[in-house]
Amino acid sequence: MKSENKRSVLVGIFILVGILLFVGGVLTLGGKQKRFVKTITLTAIFDNIGGLQTGSNIWYSGVKIGTVKKIKFTGNSQVEVTLNIEEESQKFIGRDSKARLSSDGLIGNKIIEIYNGNPRNGIVEDGDQLHVEKALSTEDMMKTLQENNKNLLGITSDFKLLSLKIKRGEGTIGAFLSDSLLAEHFKSIVSNLQMASTNTNNVTQQVSKFASKLNNKSGLANQLLTDTAVFRNLKTSVAELHKATTSAALLSENLKNVSNRLDDKNNAIGVLLNDPEAAATLKGTLGNLETSTKKLDENMEALQHNFLLRGFFKKKAKQQLKDSLAVSQK
Repeated sequence: MKSENKRSVLVGIFILVGILLFVGGVLTLGGKQKRFVKTITLTAIFDNIGGLQTGSNIWYSGVKIGTVKKIKFTGNSQVEVTLNIEEESQKFIGRDSKARLSSDGLIGNKIIEIYNGNPRNGIVEDGDQLHVEKALSTEDMMKTLQENNKNLLGITSDFKLLSLKIKRGEGTIGAFLSDSLLAEHFKSIVSNLQMASTNTNNVTQQVSKFASKLNNKSGLANQLLTDTAVFRNLKTSVAELHKATTSAALLSENLKNVSNRLDDKNNAIGVLLNDPEAAATLKGTLGNLETSTKKLDENMEALQHNFLLRGFFKKKAKQQLKDSLAVSQK
């Protein structure tokens, strides 16, 4: 009797444990499938779901917010996917949000990702349809990768051929790398360019210094550029200098004409300066005049002592003395 009771108790315990495990499993699976939370239903229409299944997860900003409830064909070979979304997440999903297929990892299960959208433009409501962005399938990615591999192979082949030509010294780069004389010429060109750059830098510094001197307010150049009074005075001085230069040129021309006339024998001064015979004749004439003057003085002295003219000269001398006394008294 005791053994039967013991067996019944053990069976009851096993049954209770089984029921607890079953309930726990149901609750766990229901929690993962969002079966016991309030949800809203959204739809999205895809051209190709790429193996998406009922119960696949739905993510928004990296957070699971629901599961795929239903998949069915619609329209022209399209698939309508019904989404169960947690009601608590509704306030974060804008009506302008988009849905796209993605993978849980590189080769993981297919999921639906909701992205973009601004709740300020309005949030989704139960029964709304999301816009869908066409995603690249695995086949498309493999085709793109294969195309890239072909391009990479072509680039590698071309680079191999180019490197061989360079190694053989073909082309400009090959000649430069293999011809030492060309390398020396290029080195000389670089040296000359460096020297020219240094000279240009020096010229720039000198120009900068000259410009700073021009900007000095106490300098003449700055005053000429900025002070109108100084510029006006300088302009007047230049005009006066131009007049003086013109007058000097006229004076030089006149002196040249006078000099030319002095060299000409057709005038008296030119004859005296250039004709020695005329000069000798003039000298003789002057000598004769001097001699005649002396003789005339002697004749006048002799006439004064002549008794016939003595009275005349005495009377003339008295008159001169009288006139001089009258002048002195005044």
